[in-house]
Amino acid sequence: MDISPFLQRKLARRFATFDTNHDGYIDRGDFESACDRLAAAFQLAPEAPALTHMRELSDGLWQHLSQAADTDADGRIGLAEYQAAFAAGLLVTPASFDAGYMPFLDALMDIADQDGDGYLTRDEQVRWSGALMGLPEADAREVFGRLDRDTDGLISRDDMLQAIRDFYFNEEPTSAGVWLLGPLDPA
Repeated sequence: MDISPFLQRKLARRFATFDTNHDGYIDRGDFESACDRLAAAFQLAPEAPALTHMRELSDGLWQHLSQAADTDADGRIGLAEYQAAFAAGLLVTPASFDAGYMPFLDALMDIADQDGDGYLTRDEQVRWSGALMGLPEADAREVFGRLDRDTDGLISRDDMLQAIRDFYFNEEPTSAGVWLLGPLDPA
């Protein structure tokens, strides 16, 4: 699969959100510390079922990524390895992506959607994206504004899924999903 320069930029942005300690690599520790920050942001006890589930999914995601991308078997993934895994078909179609990503999105909503109504408020969006992905508050607020297309002050699970799909599969630079993780680095 060919990866466009635009998708390369988006993948570099996603890689940066995984690399929570900013050492230029992603490893299991990055996933563990992201879950720790998410727990702190939402004041979850270590044994909270929603947090336990998120940790299990995050570990599974790490294992999947490391099998697909850690070509030199050093226990960490560099940006080139990450992008090469996508070129090799890590995300084949939007449907297969949905099947793999929905459990993670559901687990995230179980934590961040504090009133359980199926929607994220601006505050919930800012908290989860800051904790899990290190998104600065100003960027997270901008993301919320772009994803809240009907301006009702809420983002649904479907809105989030569409934005995630757009991030990986839509080549239109003005799509809402392009801003899912904040601004992209210039071309």
